[in-house]
Amino acid sequence: MLRRLSVENYALIDKLDLQLDAALNIITGETGAGKSILLGALGLLLGNKNDSGAIHDQARSCIIEGEFDIEGYNLKPFFEDNDLDYEPLTVVRRVISPSGKSRAFVNDIPVQLSLLKELGAALIDIHSQHRNLILSDEKFRIEAVDTLAVDGGLIGEYRTIYAELRTRERELEFLQHEAESLRKDEEWLRHQVSEFEVAALREGELEVAESELAVLENADQIGEALIAVRNILDAEQIGVLEQLAVAESAIAKVSESYPNGEEIVSRLHSVRQELKDLGATVADDSERIESDPERLQRLTDRVNMIYAMCQKHRVNTLEELMAVGEKLATQLSAITHGDERIISLKQEIKSLTAKAYDVAHKIHLARERAAGEISNEVVAMLQRLGMADAQFCVHVVSVDELLPTGADHVYFIFTANANVAPQPVEKVASGGELSRIMLALKAMLARHKNLPAIIFDEIDTGVSGRIADVMGEIISELARNMQVVAITHLPQVASKGESHYVVYKQQSKTNIQVLNPEQRVEEIAKMLSGSEVSQAALEQAKLLLDRN
Repeated sequence: MLRRLSVENYALIDKLDLQLDAALNIITGETGAGKSILLGALGLLLGNKNDSGAIHDQARSCIIEGEFDIEGYNLKPFFEDNDLDYEPLTVVRRVISPSGKSRAFVNDIPVQLSLLKELGAALIDIHSQHRNLILSDEKFRIEAVDTLAVDGGLIGEYRTIYAELRTRERELEFLQHEAESLRKDEEWLRHQVSEFEVAALREGELEVAESELAVLENADQIGEALIAVRNILDAEQIGVLEQLAVAESAIAKVSESYPNGEEIVSRLHSVRQELKDLGATVADDSERIESDPERLQRLTDRVNMIYAMCQKHRVNTLEELMAVGEKLATQLSAITHGDERIISLKQEIKSLTAKAYDVAHKIHLARERAAGEISNEVVAMLQRLGMADAQFCVHVVSVDELLPTGADHVYFIFTANANVAPQPVEKVASGGELSRIMLALKAMLARHKNLPAIIFDEIDTGVSGRIADVMGEIISELARNMQVVAITHLPQVASKGESHYVVYKQQSKTNIQVLNPEQRVEEIAKMLSGSEVSQAALEQAKLLLDRN
């Protein structure tokens, strides 16, 4: 229930504060006074998108705030799921800056516009005259029937299965498309992967092979050089090692009388040991390194093969080449294992489809059971609204197709005349007839759907006289169980309200005020007779108010 609405700097509204009654609130006013502006502000509060004309004074922000009594409407889970503070008296605020930037708050917690819109749909149902066209929307027709016919758990179960089914179908479509694309190159892929398998590339092998290859290609020259070094070091009598040994012995003999003798001996000994080690290394290498034409050819072929593959696959290093091989193997594997996943998905889809049809059939039976009851109730309401020959029927037609709402199409079939065959309501009903049908549906739905508030924006357009009075009675009956706000131009409806507000324009600004009993008589008299209020209109206004 909307307890309070305050609007600041919105369109022609400078500042407005409206306290609302818990039952039937009537809003009247001359055409152009700003009733639609008031609804526009409320729409922004409930999550509608901002338009460029929202702010009147560009020097300050537009602020719209609503205080809602939500106790008893089972909204606590919504607040918990969205990390909002649940308060029985919840405050919703929308702020639009002069730059057009919009911010929304629920109990002072910032929220996204999409979340505000979702919450707004649970707080208020706004029904305006153009909303009668919603009868042409099958989604509305199905929701209307399901509100009365189907257990919410069954609908939730179907939606879960349907969503999972569509996810699997999308995955299957993707895999099939990918597999089809890959299969065009499957033979080429298999050849490439086979080439990499035969190559058996090893990390770091190219560097090692090129190093060994450099030695083998120059084995003779290296061997000759090593032998020359060995000869220089180890030749008898003239070898470097032999000459150093002689020198070391000569200095050792005079070291007692030669102050630097010991140091020279030590240094000669160190040099001789280093050269001896060097000689051993050279000896080992000279024995190990020898010409090996077969090994040379194998390494040459291996290195050439690796470089040829790099050039073929347009890479520069062995690591990049190995990455290409892994990618090709993965693509080939996707073809092989993708077929397995496709088979598995098809089985899952078959199972989910069967489950979906099973639940959809249960939903269909529930809709069929409720169709007759809904039809009879709407017809009774239409007859009360002066349409004695009206026929209204809910047709639930099963289809061999899974839809987001089940496996049914739902049609509202209508005729206002006994001699005219019923047709889809959106094709044959006039504006006034649509208003009455929508009121009958809303009255019926309100008894089953727990809405905190409903707003009728001139739903009584196209009716007058006794029918207007009956429409007022129906709206008044709705207000016994819920808050109703009725924007109306009919005195018969206006006289039914517990609270009456008039919207008026003063100095190009839209204002609203609650009427006291005397002001209310005068306002209804104006609605009866126009701007010149006659005594007869005043008496008729009093009569209407006394009767209610």
